[in-house]
Formats: sequence, C-alpha cells, structure tokens
Amino acid sequence: MDTRSIGKIRGLQQCATQHGKFAILALDHRNNLRNLLHLQEQSPDTDVEMTAFKFDVVRALAKNCSAILLDPVYGAAQNVFSAALPGNCGLLVAVEETGYTGAPAARESQLLPEWGVAKVKRMGASAVKLLVYYHPDSSTHTHIEDLVRRVAQDCQTQDIPLFLEVLSYPLDAGKKKLEGNERSDVILRSAAILTPLGVDVLKAEFPLDIYAEKDFQKWEVACQELTRASATPWILLSASVEFEVFMQQVTAACRAGAAGVAAGRAVWKEATDLKGIERTRFLQDVACQRMGRLTALVDALAAPWFAGMEPTRINQDWYKKYPEK
Repeated sequence: MDTRSIGKIRGLQQCATQHGKFAILALDHRNNLRNLLHLQEQSPDTDVEMTAFKFDVVRALAKNCSAILLDPVYGAAQNVFSAALPGNCGLLVAVEETGYTGAPAARESQLLPEWGVAKVKRMGASAVKLLVYYHPDSSTHTHIEDLVRRVAQDCQTQDIPLFLEVLSYPLDAGKKKLEGNERSDVILRSAAILTPLGVDVLKAEFPLDIYAEKDFQKWEVACQELTRASATPWILLSASVEFEVFMQQVTAACRAGAAGVAAGRAVWKEATDLKGIERTRFLQDVACQRMGRLTALVDALAAPWFAGMEPTRINQDWYKKYPEK
C-alpha cells in the first residue's frame, strides 16, 4: 500500500516520540465533554467553558506527550493561536461530526460540515483523525467503508497521514456494548476490513472483554491477533477506563506490537469536576504524571510506527515528480 509518501512520513514523525512511538493526548471530545462539564448544549457559556477546559489541559500536559488530538470547534485553532500548543508537539485534528446518526444498531458517521482534510492540512496540522462507528455486519457497513475510502483518498491527495478510530457497537438494541468473544471478533474483523482502505494508523479499542477475561496472558494474545489483523500500525485508545487499568492494557498492547496510545479521559477525566486553581493543580500534578507514565511506558515497550518499513532510496529528481496538489 503506497501511502507512506513524504508528507505522511513527516506527519507521523511529528506525532511520535523521538523513538517513533505514539503517546497522543486525546482531547477532541465534544458531546462527551459537554456532559462531563454539565453544560447545556444551547447555553451561551458552553463554547467558552469547552474551550477553556481544553486550553487548561493542553497547557498542562503538552510537555508530556508526543502529540495532541483536538477538534476544530473548540480546540484546534484556539490552542494554536493561544500558543498553549507548543511547536514541537504534533497536532491531530478530527474531521467527523460528533456522535452518530441512524439507529443504534445501524449507526452512520458523518463529516463535520464545511470542514475536511484540505483545511486540516492548510492549518498546519500533522495528521487527520476520522472516527467511525462500525460493525462489519451492520446494514450501514458499506456506507462507513465508503466514508473511510473517501477520507483516505483526500489524505493521499493532501499528503497527510490518516488516523482512523473505530468504535464498535452491538447489533442487539438491548445491549449497550459488545461483550465476550463477540467483542474480540468485531474489533479484529473491523481492523482487517478497514485498515487496507488507505489508513495510516488504526486507533483501536482493546480487543478483548477485560471484565470477562482476567488472564493477562490472554490480553496479550488478543493484542497479538489485532497486530496481525491490522494492515497498519495501531494504537490503543483509553475508552474512559480507569487509569491503572489502562496502564495494564497498554502494557499488554505494546508487548504485542502496538505502536502506542491515544489517551483521553483516563488521564484527565477528574478535572471536569474541578474549577479554577483546583483544576489547574490536578492537571499539573496528577494528570501530568499520568501522561508522563504513559509516554515512558510506550517508549519502553511499543513498536515504532516504521517497524517493517523498507528504506527507500530517494532519487535526486524526486521533487520534479512530486504533485503540487
């Protein structure tokens, strides 16, 4: 798959540690964060509060991560203009609309109106992130696959890497989430189907129901299966689990071939219940320490994103054939 072009390689380098591992702080939340902050959707204070929270988190934690994932509504431009996001920290920007449309058992993901890959590239971001709700047996699976292909092609045109986040869900309307073997099966099949569509990095859920299976060795085996199923490097998302549980998951994932993490609420969730100096202290102390521990663990155990990438000899005339757009 010829997706690792010059611009994509550079973007991946900007998102990784100096050892080529991903220690990404996820902060592109919109509806979930609004609920955590107890804000009304139509409140005049919502925009201010959402932006202020993201600013506080970025300012406190940017030094301890390799990149930060932000949304274009409340976080990306605001943190660049404010200089809260330092120039040596990678920036991933989301392109999808928050949430999903359609029935709970036939979910559809949508792109954010008047936003897209070209604008993400133009603003100077390192990478594009697309989140999709996906079940390979859902009636909407072809819609989601087409969406991934379309965004991947835009990323290829703009020469910017694509991080694809895949969130699974049950087809049984009576269940809130996948459990047991069904969870593993759907996550592995989704990786096998979606990653060959032009994805550069898969942002994946833990491929096993940790509440049904306590054996750590089986956690590693499940992650090894995901490494084999994915056609691209993959990183583990935190999915709002408790921080110490996430550290165990990260250990299993990285030992099994994961290229790192994208950690969100597991790192900063408690800060949403705090204000003023209490929030600042929590972020600068507890959350900062958590992100530092994750980054150190990833650097020690994860596979570099370029593992298995064959070196390419660059011809001195490469720039003549490099597309303008």
